[in-house]
Amino acid sequence: MTQSRGMRDGRSDGLEFLASLDLDQVRSFSDLLRAMSRTAFGGRALGQALDVTVAMVRDPECEVVLTLSGAMTIAKMGKVISKMIDEGWVQAVVSTGALMAHGLCESIGHTHYRHDPRLSDEELFRKGYNRVYDTLELELSLNEVEVFSEQAFEELGEGAELSSETVCRTLGKLLSSKENAEGPLRSAYLKGVPIYIPAFTDSELGLNLATWCMRKARERGTTEPMELLSCIPGFEPFRDLGSFARLAAKAKRLGIFSIGGGVPRNWAQEVGPFIDVMNHRVSTQLVPPRYAYGVRICPEPTH
Repeated sequence: MTQSRGMRDGRSDGLEFLASLDLDQVRSFSDLLRAMSRTAFGGRALGQALDVTVAMVRDPECEVVLTLSGAMTIAKMGKVISKMIDEGWVQAVVSTGALMAHGLCESIGHTHYRHDPRLSDEELFRKGYNRVYDTLELELSLNEVEVFSEQAFEELGEGAELSSETVCRTLGKLLSSKENAEGPLRSAYLKGVPIYIPAFTDSELGLNLATWCMRKARERGTTEPMELLSCIPGFEPFRDLGSFARLAAKAKRLGIFSIGGGVPRNWAQEVGPFIDVMNHRVSTQLVPPRYAYGVRICPEPTH
């Protein structure tokens, strides 16, 4: 004989009841999100994300790390990133290099265009257009990014101890003196927010730095192509790792706001295990940082 099921009413077990989304009661975007937190599935997750975001931004002892992947800037989200930095909502940014390079195009006065599906990729290539999903980046714009980024490399100078943080800071500094320039790099420089690009060579900026270094070597007399490929800049990614680890280790609390995933999110999250391993292997006494708050915007399922 099977045991009969109980017929509890939910309230007696302290369950939280849901509420239908009543648009007549919505007066603002935050009203909408908070009302959605009492619905279900994706709507509830979005409403809860608002609560977590507000909590970590308002926590005076929390250092918030913003991780970015995907074509955010070419999708015209650059001003959203800048706004988060300008308002003091984030204290560090970890990004893909492509995202910063496309944002730099916009910062120096170029734009992106909607792709006309009647044009084939072959025709786009012949005309100097690069297709990113349904959007076009002009090869002309990327050439201008190369010219602008080389100004930063010249300011840093040959033989400089480089990292993605120092390159991004110098680019932001140059943008800050440029009239009408906007964008994440400029905002980060003005607010003293470091930008880290863990996979720096996987970007237009990284390739620009490499070819700039080769051109300098060619000016000194190196002409054989295979030798030029051995002329590399003094770029050391471990400087980024050390800088970010110091920032995280000094924070009383950490929060993370992630767009997508990939290398930026993983790199930012490995700082706790890194310092934990450091304690064991180097006999240090640092407290491994842990994220007290976390929000991730991503199409993947929760698990």
